[in-house]
Amino acid sequence: MTLLLTILAFGVMIFVHELGHYVAARLFGVDIEKFSIGFGKPILQWQSKGVQWRLGWIPLGGYLKLRGENPDEQKDGLAGSFQSKPWWQKALIGFSGPFANLLLGVLLFIISFLLPLKISDQRPVIARAEGLAARYFAAGDSIQNVNGKQIRGFGDFLENLSLESANKITVIRGGQAEQLTISPSELDSLLQSVYPAVRARVGEVIPKTPAYHAQLKPGDEILMVDGVEVTDWYAMRNLVISSGADSVSLLVKRGGQLLRKDIRLESSLSTGSQKAIGIMQEQPVTYVRHFSLGEALSLGLRNSLNFVSMNYQMLYKLLLNPSQLKKNVGGPVMIVSISQQVGSKGFSYSLLFFASISLMLMIMNLLPIPILDGGLILFACVEGIIGRPIPSKVQTALQSIGFMLLMLLMVLAFYSDISSEVLRYLSK
Repeated sequence: MTLLLTILAFGVMIFVHELGHYVAARLFGVDIEKFSIGFGKPILQWQSKGVQWRLGWIPLGGYLKLRGENPDEQKDGLAGSFQSKPWWQKALIGFSGPFANLLLGVLLFIISFLLPLKISDQRPVIARAEGLAARYFAAGDSIQNVNGKQIRGFGDFLENLSLESANKITVIRGGQAEQLTISPSELDSLLQSVYPAVRARVGEVIPKTPAYHAQLKPGDEILMVDGVEVTDWYAMRNLVISSGADSVSLLVKRGGQLLRKDIRLESSLSTGSQKAIGIMQEQPVTYVRHFSLGEALSLGLRNSLNFVSMNYQMLYKLLLNPSQLKKNVGGPVMIVSISQQVGSKGFSYSLLFFASISLMLMIMNLLPIPILDGGLILFACVEGIIGRPIPSKVQTALQSIGFMLLMLLMVLAFYSDISSEVLRYLSK
């Protein structure tokens, strides 16, 4: 079911992408020859308004064929030809597909926040407080109320603190209710030095990481790291990242079993020079949040912007460190694996995932690689600078190189998926 939903979602995203090109091409008077969703031999096709509409049997892409779009058709001077249009119209036609994916991604983000959203959180219990926070909180404090609102989780506690007026906080300490008052000026310092109680249990395992290959599972409780007993997440994490070895030995409790797991330490683009194993902490508290239309619009726009910004930063880091490419590309296996994890959290999270994929389609298509939309935009901008189209032979050669690079990237993605699953299988 997850596979079918993922294929359907990809089909919608590709249709929206090509529809963006279609609308812009129509707007500028470019004739459209074919509109295909999917590749390969069509399982369904029909003719309408001079366009041949096709549904291919391979649902992993699609294309829009414009009249005169190929470089060797530059001499086609007819008004309906793509090559006859000014450079800026060509650039806008190239940009319209990724822009449509941007609009779809933002819309899906907003819709997901309009729906009831299941929040995973830590218990609102203090593990330790340092510095200024120690004046107010003690280990074991259970936060009950903040500014008149009942608190459900630690994140809920942080979210309801006020930056404008004094914060009235009720905690249970030693079985007794205590009233605390914290001014807004103290919040920055306080929030950096108070920690929730977090057990050393695995919440999520990140695909294609050492923990994934070693078959750690959500719910596993880590009892020891290299023979040292751990009592909470912070102690476990510090022992892992401070290990000077290439791997760590974990004693794991799974149900009634004790398992020994020897796991490699590995750095990544997100962790930088710091090595990790690829797990996220358990968040045992769940509750449902409802956002207003204004909040959903704000959250949707901000999360979309943050996602695009974060991924361009990751691409820049990848450019500086190309050896990380294999670990940071994935094919259908990884996408379906992630969609299964996300889908288990509810429909809203599935929408968030597909919104992210739509934004990723925009980001990747805007890369200045010939054969992608970014390459078409680049050719059009160069034409605007030099005052004439790039020679057709040069464009064709560059597109061939771009096609080979794209195929190599696809092969690497499939190889990365397969090798990751083989490693995981061999660890059984």
